[in-house]
Amino acid sequence: MMVLFPCMAQGHIIPFLALAQHMEQKGYAITFVNTPLNIKKLNKSIPPVSNNIKFVEIPFNSSDHGLPPDTQNSDSLPYYLIPSLLKACPSLKVPFRNLLSNLIQEDGGEKPVCVVSDMFFGWSADVAHEFGISHAIFSTSGGFGMACFYSEWVNLLHKLLSANDVECMLPDFPEAGNFHVTQLSVAGYMQGEDDPFTNFLSENFSAWANSDGLLLNTVEKLDKTATMYFQRKLGIPVWSIGPLLLSEEDRSRTGSQSTISPERCIQWLDQKEPNSVIYISFGSQTTISASQMEKLAKALDASHKNFIWVVRPPLGFDINTEFMLQDWLPEGFLQSVQDQERGLIVKKWAPQVEILAHRSVSAFISHCGWNSVLESLKNGVPLIGWPMYADQFYNAKWLVEEVGVCVEAARGTNFEIKEEDIMEKIELVMGENEKGKEIRRKACEIKEIMRDALRDDGDYKGFSVKAMEGFFIAALQGRERATAVSQSK
Repeated sequence: MMVLFPCMAQGHIIPFLALAQHMEQKGYAITFVNTPLNIKKLNKSIPPVSNNIKFVEIPFNSSDHGLPPDTQNSDSLPYYLIPSLLKACPSLKVPFRNLLSNLIQEDGGEKPVCVVSDMFFGWSADVAHEFGISHAIFSTSGGFGMACFYSEWVNLLHKLLSANDVECMLPDFPEAGNFHVTQLSVAGYMQGEDDPFTNFLSENFSAWANSDGLLLNTVEKLDKTATMYFQRKLGIPVWSIGPLLLSEEDRSRTGSQSTISPERCIQWLDQKEPNSVIYISFGSQTTISASQMEKLAKALDASHKNFIWVVRPPLGFDINTEFMLQDWLPEGFLQSVQDQERGLIVKKWAPQVEILAHRSVSAFISHCGWNSVLESLKNGVPLIGWPMYADQFYNAKWLVEEVGVCVEAARGTNFEIKEEDIMEKIELVMGENEKGKEIRRKACEIKEIMRDALRDDGDYKGFSVKAMEGFFIAALQGRERATAVSQSK
């Protein structure tokens, strides 16, 4: 049995589910742990196609942590409250210890092969080791982005920056190069030495060294710098096992519900020329300001490009509330789009995987959240980056500087963007210029690298397949060592 324990966020639960499905296919029984409301949703949405994946509740009361009642997923919270949800994670330590004890008793004393926990649950390594169980961290972020984010908080980079600093380097990760201060996630959290969220992140990431291994949802051939960083920094095995992605069908059942059917999207895309459509989405938790939304709409209108745009209420409004599209878009924009048959505007969420897989899609204006990055690159679609917080800044830097499949149109939400700048980046990626051709060529090359990493056809095994097998071997050996130690006492 493997015990999987993701953080309470769709962007974490979804890749953990993809990992659970992969492990189940390899013959492992899975105990998937989360808080009651998330488990209730999973039990309701996922058909019982296998008895080998079991969803188990761990108690959690959001009201005890200054959160609204019955909020157990970051998707149901405004952005400013997400740090409060993360700070509440250590409160799960005692309930998780009790859960492991009960699992072992129910299984006749048989211990799980391994506990695989979330990047924000660094404390869980000590809990697993109390029972003689092997432990691994699964990072749902990309390798480079996670390495930068880890380095930033372990080193408390905000303490090393002066008010006049414009650029800096990560002190233990010089390979990452120079960073402008607007590319640092600490810019939003420079709260002082006693800030609880700062202390939580620093302590959490420092605890990673207590784990027995690190799983990265990335491809080592693309992310070797990050693999080497973590091996050097933590001194534990690191396995790059990605890309792990759910199918659109499974994702639609477990995540946000699309407000448009995949069939409708495909029908619309089928009418467009190959490589002629821009897809725009900023993920399940991020959104832009009202003025930025207006500029983006005007840029799309003036570009004369086909597009699918997932629209959510702007900053300052409840992104989960019901709304009318005309509430947030420029006057006449919807009518213009309809008359020209150039755009498909979708409220809240769309079948992203199927859209990105269509031959008509040429570029993705994205917040550079890691799941979106993987879904785009897996289909050879280059990106126009608009990162907004946390590892998104680092993902964008990696995509632009290391991989060469992205241009950055904007950064953050606290500035005024010009529609001309957006139009310039759209033309750069989609136009018949040398830069655009090179970006599109590299995107196709990355698509093949990712496909090769997951190949397993008898004589040939891709790098990610080998990495997963290496993890399984290490986990089984870890259990054998723990059992031998236990029996010798």
